[in-house]
Amino acid sequence: MKKANPGCYPNTDLCVDLKTYLHHDRRALLGKDYSGVINRDDYDHFTFVEIPSMSVRKRNPHVFNGRYITITRRDDGSLNLNFKRLPDRRGFNITNYSVGVCLELQKALNGLVEKTIMKK
Repeated sequence: MKKANPGCYPNTDLCVDLKTYLHHDRRALLGKDYSGVINRDDYDHFTFVEIPSMSVRKRNPHVFNGRYITITRRDDGSLNLNFKRLPDRRGFNITNYSVGVCLELQKALNGLVEKTIMKK
């Protein structure tokens, strides 16, 4: 008997009624891989229970990423303003840098306020 995949035996059940318990999707989508467990009871009923991925949620995701600043959201919902490294080159002008930071901050906060108002 030739194996389709190394270490796997070919499926011999040609027709199976399978009840699915999926974590996010209402129905199993074509081409999407699901991780889980298939159970078979004494009456030849099969159930598939999806195991949600254990991927770690990113801490403090970026809400805005600009040239001069980044804004991150903390777990408690507050926003944290982070300044990027000052350029260490000749001709650095603190006035241009300050204006650039101010414009980015206005742009970022304007977008965040609009999103917050639209959700309400």
